[in-house]
Amino acid sequence: MIQKADRNKKRKLRHLRVRKKIMGTPERPRLNVFRSSKNIYAQVIDDLQGHTLASASTLDPQLKESGIYGGNVEAARKVGELIAERAKEKGIEKVVFDRGGYVYHGRIKALAEGAREGGLDF
Repeated sequence: MIQKADRNKKRKLRHLRVRKKIMGTPERPRLNVFRSSKNIYAQVIDDLQGHTLASASTLDPQLKESGIYGGNVEAARKVGELIAERAKEKGIEKVVFDRGGYVYHGRIKALAEGAREGGLDF
């Protein structure tokens, strides 16, 4: 059986391998995703400046007061819609999707689809 620490080490290695190729610019920032067992987080990052332009998570007051459990697909979709809304407020239309070494399935896929429905192009 693979231990949880080993699984996360492998994910981090995959993420570093992907990050060699993906870079967020001011014109097309990077939409980064982090998933824990109970929550999901998304950030829009300009790597050249080293700034987070927008962020959203299941811990945001907007989502927390609705009473949604943060570790499911429905919550991930809502985080995707929220990050798209916040990015569009800042004038960001196009992003590069960084899945953080996770498989494009389940909550990661739901967040990406929610962001697309919210108007982000990637």
